[in-house]
Amino acid sequence: MRADEAAPPTAGAALEAWDIARIMRAIPHRFPFLLVDRVVEVQRGVSAVGVKNVSINEHYFQGHFPAMAVMPGVLIIESMAQTAAVLVVATLGPEAEGKLVYFMTVDNAKFRKPVVPGDQMRVHVRKERQRGNIWKFSAEAKVDGKVVAEATYSAMILDR
Repeated sequence: MRADEAAPPTAGAALEAWDIARIMRAIPHRFPFLLVDRVVEVQRGVSAVGVKNVSINEHYFQGHFPAMAVMPGVLIIESMAQTAAVLVVATLGPEAEGKLVYFMTVDNAKFRKPVVPGDQMRVHVRKERQRGNIWKFSAEAKVDGKVVAEATYSAMILDR
C-alpha cells in the first residue's frame, strides 16, 4: 500500500454518514421505491441506522387508507432491507456497489404502531451472521425513539 492510500476500515469501525447520492451509488433502488433517505450511522460489519422521512407526498398514500394515511408494513420491511443493503456495501467495499440483495426469509415481523406522514422513521439494522453470500439481519424501526416495527430477515447478495 502506498503512503497516500488509506487502509480499508476494519470490522466494527464507525464510518461517516451516507447521503442520498452515496446511497444511490451503493444500491440499485430508485424513486418511487427508494425507501431510505440517509444513513446516519454505519459500523462496518456490525450495524447501520437509516432514516426515512415520511411525507404525505409518498405515492402509496393515495391508495393506502387515504382518509387516515398509514405507511404499508411491507414498505417498512423494505426500508429495513435497503438499510441492510447499505451495511452490506459498507462492509464489503466499493466492489459490492450495485449488487442486488434478494429477500430469502422474513421472520417475526411485528408492527407496533402506525407510521404516518410527518414521521421520521429511524431503521436500526444489525448483522446477525454471514455465510458466503447469505446474510441474516435483525431490525427495528423507530419513530420518536419508540419501536414501530421489528423483524429478522435473511438475504442473498448477487451480482446484477
